[in-house]
Amino acid sequence: FFFLRSGGALLPPLQPTLAMADPQLLAALDLMRRMPPSRCETSLEELVDLVPHLTDDLLNTIDQPLQTAKDAQGNAYLLCDYNRDGDSYRSPWTNEYDPPLSDGVLPSPKLRAMETLANDIFEGYREMYYEGGISSVYFWDLDESSFAACVLVKKDAEEKKKLEAGNWDAIHVVEVRPLGPKRAAYKLTTTIMLRIKTGHAVGVHEGEMNLSGSLTRQKEEELAVGDVASHVANMGRMVEEMENRMRDTLQSIYFGKTKSVVNGLYQSGGAEANKKKDMLAQALMAEMGKRNAD
Repeated sequence: FFFLRSGGALLPPLQPTLAMADPQLLAALDLMRRMPPSRCETSLEELVDLVPHLTDDLLNTIDQPLQTAKDAQGNAYLLCDYNRDGDSYRSPWTNEYDPPLSDGVLPSPKLRAMETLANDIFEGYREMYYEGGISSVYFWDLDESSFAACVLVKKDAEEKKKLEAGNWDAIHVVEVRPLGPKRAAYKLTTTIMLRIKTGHAVGVHEGEMNLSGSLTRQKEEELAVGDVASHVANMGRMVEEMENRMRDTLQSIYFGKTKSVVNGLYQSGGAEANKKKDMLAQALMAEMGKRNAD
């Protein structure tokens, strides 16, 4: 789903088992769905103050706009629940927590090698598609044979003309389960959060327009694997295809439909002027039809 308005929610569809397990959590998530997406962080902070015992459940369930930080070497990285341990966050570049943790959870050497490779590859992917922004990739074990990864991309738009602010946050979570020595099952869950704030003026009257919301999609595939790099390549292709598909959906359906609805409700030139244009177009078409008939 995607909300192009001041109301909506920045969270994925609620899982029935989770909702049935705790009615208070269900009520909290229902409340978040009714809050403006543009103030998601503030609403979540206020909700945590009301029900502090649900803090972990809320942070794990509600998608928030990605925050950035820099490690001790000055490398920028993105913060999320997948690189958090307590109040510390792990940098994918140094593999160290900030603030430092002596017993922080770290990926196994095999996953760390894949994580390092994936960060380098998605750095190039981000530069090619986004021409800026920040990307981070994190890996962790699910069990003895399965693992998961999270690919994060954030891009803030530059202020220009009537665009006052804009943010694109992409969160891709991939679960990988081996099906044998040469094959694996991949499950990709992608959430894209978009916020746009533009200035709008008609004559001497000024105002602003806010578009914000989130879109979540899932995809599962069984692909051939060889070495460690093949896992990263498979995940990269799935993420690229999913982002392209969701970007086209946002542009052609959501923004196109919103523009059509707005144009139907409000006509900047006035209804009378548009009526004259339609009459002139019809007269021209009728005249051209007569000439073709002759």
